[in-house]
Formats: sequence, C-alpha cells, structure tokens
Amino acid sequence: MMKHRRLRKETAHLEITAFINLIVVLVPFLLSTAVFTRLAVIDLSLPAQSSAVLEQLKVDNLQLEIVVRAEALEVGDRLGGLIQRIPASEKGLDLASLATLVQQLKTRFPDKLEASILAEPETSYDVIVQVMDVVRSGHMAQGNKVVKTELFPNISIGDAPIRTR
Repeated sequence: MMKHRRLRKETAHLEITAFINLIVVLVPFLLSTAVFTRLAVIDLSLPAQSSAVLEQLKVDNLQLEIVVRAEALEVGDRLGGLIQRIPASEKGLDLASLATLVQQLKTRFPDKLEASILAEPETSYDVIVQVMDVVRSGHMAQGNKVVKTELFPNISIGDAPIRTR
C-alpha cells in the first residue's frame, strides 16, 4: 500500500486593507454630498359640517371661508354669504388686498381662530400655501409698532363649490 502524502494548504488570509481605504474615503464623501432636507409640516383639517343649530343662532359668529378661484378670491362667511370678492390682476391673485381684509375681519372677531380655504381642482399648491400664509398670520399695528400677529391659524382645506352659470 502506498502512502499518500497530503499537502498541507495554508489558509488564505483575507486582504481587506484596500477595502478599508475605500470606505475611509467614500464615507466622508457621501456624507458631504448628501442633501439634508428640512421638512415643513402644516397642520390641516377638513371643513366641519355646518349643521349645528346652536352655532347658526349666534349672530356674531364668523365662519370665514376663502374660495380660491383662477380669476378671484371670494372671502365670505359660511352662514352670512359673500363679504368681498377680490378680482385677480394680470400678475395673479391679489394677496395684499386679502391680507388687509383678513386683518380687518380679525379686529372685528378677535376670538375667532378658524378659517376654511376652498380651492378649485386646478389651483396650484403654491397658490394655496400663499393664501394659507396670508390667512394664518399678518402684521398689525399695536400702538406705534407694527407687530407680526396670529390671525386665523386653524385652517381647514376643502374643494371650492362648483359655480352655477
């Protein structure tokens, strides 16, 4: 019988030096080029049903609604009807007039915090956010200073009513 001689193989060592060098360079590069975004969240709610009988009996109860249309902003009271129609110019919607009107409404109804913004389906997101910003806060005179104040911060979003022609 012949003896077989087995070769002893040495175990191969894993060479990871090049990989570690790659990671050392790659991680700082990826971290420096990463885009960190700031997420802004706006709390919204759906418009409430106007079926409460007690709410409708109050004379001085404003239920502010701003209807955003392509040709105008229609500011009104859900129960009392249209307050003012602000037509758009060739530059777009007149947000400065809306800001003035909302500030006047806030001085008449200082305790009200709710407003509904009703937009047509083709209204851009940017326009809706601009209207929300105008309705949420503004600049009002207090004494001899102009102070940024909260107007109607509790905003509900909905669909604009369809126009009957």
